Amino acid sequence: MMKLARPNALPWLLVSALVVVLDQWSKLWVLRSLPEFTDVVVIPGFWNWYRTYNTGAAFSFLANSGGWQIWLFSALAAVISAALTYALAGTQRREWKTALPYALVIGGAIGNVIDRVQHGHVVDFIKWYVGDHVWPAFNLADSAIVGGAVGIILFGLFAGSKRENKKD
Repeated sequence: MMKLARPNALPWLLVSALVVVLDQWSKLWVLRSLPEFTDVVVIPGFWNWYRTYNTGAAFSFLANSGGWQIWLFSALAAVISAALTYALAGTQRREWKTALPYALVIGGAIGNVIDRVQHGHVVDFIKWYVGDHVWPAFNLADSAIVGGAVGIILFGLFAGSKRENKKD
C-alpha cells in the first residue's frame, strides 16, 4: 500500500508572491509620484513618505562600496530564499507559525533583489520619526523581512519552551 505524503507548506509561497507584488507596486507608485529626498507628511510628528535609495543592506550597510555589494546581497537573498523554500517543502502546511514567517522573508528578499537588479539600488520611502529620532527609511519588502524574522525568533522561542516543558 502506498503511503500518502502529507501536504507541505509550499502553497505559503503565495504569501511571498503577494509580498513581491505589493512591494513592487508600491515602489512603482513611489517612483512615479514622490519627489526625491523630499518629506511628504502622512501623519505629522510620526510618518512621512520620503523617496530615497539604498545600495547597501539594512541601515545602508556597505552602501558606498562601489557596486559589488549589490551582487553580494542579491546572491545572499537568493540563497536564503532557496533555503527557506526548501524548509517549506519539509514543513506541514498547517504549521503556519513556521510557514508564514518563512514566506514573508522570501517575499521581502525577492522584492529587494528585483530592485537591486533592475535599478542598482533598493527604493525606500517610508520614514518614521518621533521628535528628533528618525528611523532609517524602509519599504514594504523590508517590513516583510523584519516581520518574518521576528516571527521566526518568537515562534521558535515559544516552540522551544513548549518542547522543554514536554520533557519535564
